[in-house]
Amino acid sequence: MHRKFTTLIRVFRNGIINFARNLSLAAAAIAVMTVTLTIILFSLIVNATFSNTINQITSKIDISVYINDSVTTQQVNNLMTELKNLPNVRKVGYISQDQALTEYKTENSTNKSLLQALSVIGTNPLPASIEISPVNPDKIQIIKNFLDKPQNITLQDPQAGTSYSGNEKAAIDKIAHATDIIREAGVVAVIVFACISVLIIFNTIRMTIFNRREEINIMRLLGANSWYVKGPFIVESSLYGIISALISILIIDVLFVGSASALQASSLGLLDIGYANHDFKVHFWILLTLQLVVGILIGAASSLIATRRYLKLKTSR
Repeated sequence: MHRKFTTLIRVFRNGIINFARNLSLAAAAIAVMTVTLTIILFSLIVNATFSNTINQITSKIDISVYINDSVTTQQVNNLMTELKNLPNVRKVGYISQDQALTEYKTENSTNKSLLQALSVIGTNPLPASIEISPVNPDKIQIIKNFLDKPQNITLQDPQAGTSYSGNEKAAIDKIAHATDIIREAGVVAVIVFACISVLIIFNTIRMTIFNRREEINIMRLLGANSWYVKGPFIVESSLYGIISALISILIIDVLFVGSASALQASSLGLLDIGYANHDFKVHFWILLTLQLVVGILIGAASSLIATRRYLKLKTSR
């Protein structure tokens, strides 16, 4: 047991020594891995921020179904019951003609000419409506398809229909589509830079094996087992990941602090900088741990692939 522990200590020590020796070669690997881990960390924070912003926006998205004046109370109740049973419906409410008129007057209380025109008409021109709150705005079309059924269209005001149309429909769809694109772009960027990191670390370890081929041959002749030879390379590449993780977390921290002070604002479009900064600080240790784990995994995996492929080849000559 003591011998295994001693061997492990030597492996770690040799890995650290190798890292110090090959620092110039490691610079490129650390730089690219830092970019990769920074993109991963930034993508996580941005996705969390966008999700919070989208949730705030979508929580205010309602679909208004304007009811024909000839529709009976029973028909309205039946339609509301069917809507409540749809999987993407969170809440269903009813606004009568009188309620609609009262809300309309309140919203336009400063427009005296409009209020005067309403009094001249003498009757209530506003239809009753059913207000539908969706669970997921990306799946609003499910609700729209239900409302477009022939038996349901006959219940709707032919001039008004539903509010999920025209500019409002386009705005809702654009928000949902933009969120999906941003998330997909983040995933693609992470995959691309992760692959680049693996290739660079792979080549760095390969060059290190080539430079140390005589030393490795001597170790083999003295009876060193495979893991004793491979171990330092794995430790060395894992150090790349640890250093890159620390640099990336520092970059994100400086980025948020600098943007908050430079912009002197809590938000930038859909990106709520205040929330992003708060989320980063609250989950700092979790994010740091994740960065370290991902960095070590990328480094160790690259080293394992390189040593398995090139160690025997380079030491057999």
